[in-house]
Formats: sequence, structure tokens, C-alpha cells
Amino acid sequence: MQVKGFMRQRGSAWELRVFVGTDAVTGKKRYTSRTVRGGKREAQRALAQMVTDAELGLSARTSATVAELVERWFEFAAREFSPKTVKETRGMLDRYVTPALGAVSLSKLRAHDLDRFYRDLQTHGGARGRPLASATVRRVHGILRRALGQGVKWGWIGINPAIAASPPRVLTAEIKPPSPTQVAALLARAQSTAPELACYLMLSAGTGARRSELIALRWTDVDFDRKSLTIRRGVVAGPNGLVEKDTKTHASRRVALDDEVVAALTAHRDRQLHHLALAQVAASPSSFVFSDELDGATSWYPDSVSRRFRKLCEREAVTGVRLHDLRHFVATQLLSAGVDVRTVAGRLGHRNAATTLNVYAHVLEQSDRQAADIMRRAIRSSGDSASADGSAAP
Repeated sequence: MQVKGFMRQRGSAWELRVFVGTDAVTGKKRYTSRTVRGGKREAQRALAQMVTDAELGLSARTSATVAELVERWFEFAAREFSPKTVKETRGMLDRYVTPALGAVSLSKLRAHDLDRFYRDLQTHGGARGRPLASATVRRVHGILRRALGQGVKWGWIGINPAIAASPPRVLTAEIKPPSPTQVAALLARAQSTAPELACYLMLSAGTGARRSELIALRWTDVDFDRKSLTIRRGVVAGPNGLVEKDTKTHASRRVALDDEVVAALTAHRDRQLHHLALAQVAASPSSFVFSDELDGATSWYPDSVSRRFRKLCEREAVTGVRLHDLRHFVATQLLSAGVDVRTVAGRLGHRNAATTLNVYAHVLEQSDRQAADIMRRAIRSSGDSASADGSAAP
């Protein structure tokens, strides 16, 4: 498209106008304009730059707002999202993006507007005006970057201002799993107050499986004879309730169980069968292992498990431990004990061992230090033996 620019003098100023094409949303012809105060040459230079920007596609090509773009993008992109991602993305758009930026014209949105938005979120963007975590702000930035990037592909805007924005850095938090003593105390407390939760926690601390994977277990996934279970799916909270989905890696895996976990599962199943018999309800082998329904037709709600665990920690005076930290507990204990990384990765359900190496590098560094100490002692012991043999020689 050959872009044409026009200029005319209005008093001591020059009015510049450039045709930038048809509006990508409304289909109407669109122009960009600017007023320059100064001489004719200065106005001509400004007009030439406006024409160049239009030819390069750097000018906004629609009068649409940020809200219109993100809504159209969400409708388009949500088809490829998991139910959990749909719910979380919808929530972030409604809570943060639309209230602050929704009315802003895409043609006027700049990187510094986004930086100010991110700073506001960090200072008072959370619940009741509290600061919003940098990790959350970073996720908001990711959503905006994807939506604006799609706007570029659709021809709504010429450039993506989020690329030049500066979202807050997120420092990798140090993994601090609970100690074996803490885990044992929590299991003992749960066993005396909530046996079904104790069974869940024993599975979590014994397998390292994700929360979504454990609450998705059905009794058909448990093999008591082989002392193992098969993790095939996960349960997440979607926008309209619970949704069963593939595992995070879209692959199933078999996990071996120790005798105590098998015993806990057996006792848990016996309790369920006893309650079913009392109610004269037939047992179904496909019912969920963890359910608040008598017939096990629906699984536990993901957040409810975390709430139960937090209350358990409060009663046991265990602080700074999340339910997800039981997964870290399993990984660090196995790696520290010398179990090979590939086996640990398979147990945790990581796509490959590289993921495990990246997440738990600090544990492997400690093991490497222990290996160096072992080799030093071995060499010293060999040297002492050689000296003793030499002194004894004739």
C-alpha cells in the first residue's frame, strides 16, 4: 500500500494527516493525525516520519480498545487452554487488566503505560489494596503480551508495546521442604483426627504426585496385588466446576507403593465399603479414591485439600509448609539418598530428567559435595594403607 500524507497550515501550526488503511475491526478508513508547531520544514520531516511509520505498519490500525482486543483474544485462545488456565486467565483479565486498561485505545497504549500499570499492581493491586506479588504481576504481563501479540498478527496494531515493557523480576524462591520429623508429626495428627486426609498425605509423601493427580485417582487405578498405582489424569477447577484432564505431561505413569501406603489405602477402602454397606449403596470400582460423596461419584475439590492441610499445620504448629512442599520433600529425600535422577523424574511425573535437574540442582550440589568428601576419605585411606605397607617392607 502506497501511503499518502497531507499537511496544511492552521495559523502558526501545521496539521498533518496520514491514511493508515482500513480499520481492522470496523472496516472504515482510518487516518492518523498530528499537530506540529514550528516551521514548514519541521512539519515536513514529521509528516515523512508518519508516512514511514504507516508503511512499516507501526501505526495503530484500529480505534478498538484494550478491552475489545483482550476479549477477542481470550475467545480465540481459550480453546487451546486447560480448564484451569481458562479460569485463571479469565480472573486476571477481570480483576486487573480490564478495570485499569480496558478503556485505553490501542493506538495510545505504550510501554510506559504498561510499566506504570505493573508498578500500581505491585504497590496496591492485591486484595484490599495490598501489594500484588511480583510473580502474579509477571503472569498478568504474560497475558497482555500474548493478547497484544495476537493483535499484531490480526493487523489491529503495528507493534506489541508489551515487548518493550519492564515487568518485575521474579527471583526463584529457595525450596524448603518439610523435615521428616515434621512430616511424621503431621501424618500422626491427621491419622487421629482425619484418617481420609492421612491416607491422602501418605500417598503424597510417598509418591510425590501432584495434588491434581492424587484427587483424580479412582480405585481402578490402584493395584493392591502389585503394590502400585497408575496415574492417568488430573482433576482441576475449571470455570464451571471440576474438570478431569490429562496429566501435566499428557502421559500416564505407574508408581510403586511401600507397605505402609498400601495398608493406609486398604484401611481407607475398607472404611468406604463399610459406610456403603450401612447405607445399602452398591460400591463402584471406578469411584474416586478421595471423595466427600458416599458413592465416590465426585472427587475432592483441589483447594479444599489445601485448606485442610493448612488447618492441620496450624494445629501441629508447623509453619511455612504448603501442601505442594510434600512433593519437594519426596524429591529431596530421594536425591539425597542417592536415587538416580531419571528414577526420581519418573516418579514425580517430570517430562524428562532435565526438569528435575533444574528444579533440584541445590540438592545435587550437596550430594556432589558429599561425593567429594567420600573420595577424599577413600584416597586418604588408600594412602595410609600404602604407607603402612611400605614401612613394613624389608
